[in-house]
Amino acid sequence: MSNNRSGSFLGGLLVGTAIGTLTGILLAPRAGRETRQFLKKSADALPELAEDLSSSVQLQADRLSESALRNWDGTLVRLRLAIAAGFEASQQDHQALEAETKHSPELEPPVHDNLR
Repeated sequence: MSNNRSGSFLGGLLVGTAIGTLTGILLAPRAGRETRQFLKKSADALPELAEDLSSSVQLQADRLSESALRNWDGTLVRLRLAIAAGFEASQQDHQALEAETKHSPELEPPVHDNLR
């Protein structure tokens, strides 16, 4: 869960940085030529920033996927153990019921001649 939060935080941090930078540039008291040069340099850096963001998102997705697979494997193991325990308990109850039936003839179901 913390991996997902850190990925969201990192993505938000990068987007916030980009928005803050753009806002600062547009509101800064510079000459038009200086601002345009700075914007050009910033625009040239955008592909690298996008690649970094993409790599970060991919890394977080891989971590989340691995975590989900580990959780799924653990759930399957617990499910198999629960099914095996239920099956074993059912067999024990069946054997106990058969033992009671053999020792107590009044517990045996009635036999009807027309069913044979």
